[in-house]
Amino acid sequence: KTLLFLDEIQACPRAIMALRYFYEEIPDLHVVVAGSLLDFAFAEISVPVGRLHYLHVHPMTFYEYLMALGKEPMAEQSRKSPSAASQAAHEQIIDELKNYFFTGGMPECVKTWRDTTSLRTVAEVQTEILDSYRDDFAKYTPKTDPRCLETVLLSVAKSVGEQLKYTRLDEIHTGPTNRKSFDLLTKARIIHKISACNPSGLPLGATANPQKFKAAFLDIGLMQRLCQVPIDTEIRQTDLLAIYRGKLAEQFVAQEMLATGSGEIFYWSRERRASNAEVDYLLVRNGRIYPVEVKSGAAGALRSLHLMLQTYPESPAGLVLSSRCYSQLPEQKLIFLPLYCAASLNSEDIPGL
Repeated sequence: KTLLFLDEIQACPRAIMALRYFYEEIPDLHVVVAGSLLDFAFAEISVPVGRLHYLHVHPMTFYEYLMALGKEPMAEQSRKSPSAASQAAHEQIIDELKNYFFTGGMPECVKTWRDTTSLRTVAEVQTEILDSYRDDFAKYTPKTDPRCLETVLLSVAKSVGEQLKYTRLDEIHTGPTNRKSFDLLTKARIIHKISACNPSGLPLGATANPQKFKAAFLDIGLMQRLCQVPIDTEIRQTDLLAIYRGKLAEQFVAQEMLATGSGEIFYWSRERRASNAEVDYLLVRNGRIYPVEVKSGAAGALRSLHLMLQTYPESPAGLVLSSRCYSQLPEQKLIFLPLYCAASLNSEDIPGL
């Protein structure tokens, strides 16, 4: 009946090593430990193999956000088949999703939004969280330069959805230095590396290209705050993909897929002279690979998606996530889904999959 919770355990590596003896000598005691930069602590000690169960906690998903606000019917509707949603229900969910874009899924931010409905107050909480991350940067030394970490962090946040190069993340520092900062931020789970791969077979990671990659941020709310997105003007946008040039929509989809999937996502990119193509994400479902695009354009504007479907005909269909309602174009192998379906791509409730 007793739970022992040890917070910030990374400050005491010997406590991590002692977990083995809790397990062996007091097996009836439930022990939970938590802390920031735990992976850094693990690198410096002997971790008790087979004695620990790991749980990586993501920011709250859109569904969890709705539940926290007491909007259970809307939360359940967002998980149901999108083909059954009325236009009114769809528009209500999209309106609330816009608020989530700026609030994000950090629990304290969601609580603040629930209690105050003030995005300005939420922004103050987000600033405090970002400041705490910056304070942690001192703990990364001598692994890398904290100034480089700060610049790389901002560059990644501003470049969500874009293919990255280490040399361009911080022009003051060298490519290897930038890479070290990028890898440390990835290890700390503040950012997530998304590698390009060949979708000809599984597992996708087997063909991942470590030199061709994009990145997603930890949380959409923190991302827009770090980028100083002007909330007063951007929140007036009726199309979610128009907000901050579509970057928040791409971040949202990546964040939802990471939280509800295997914890790793990839994308497709082909670089040829005068014929470059890129598909935002790849979804593996029931052993088959689906290209996923975050686009608001018509079917004819999805050139890269059509090209991948032609290049890899074994792919059953292309999925397009936008602010639009559900629809299908079977003759073009396209399924249009609302953005809020990003977390449900592996469910059985989406017709056509």
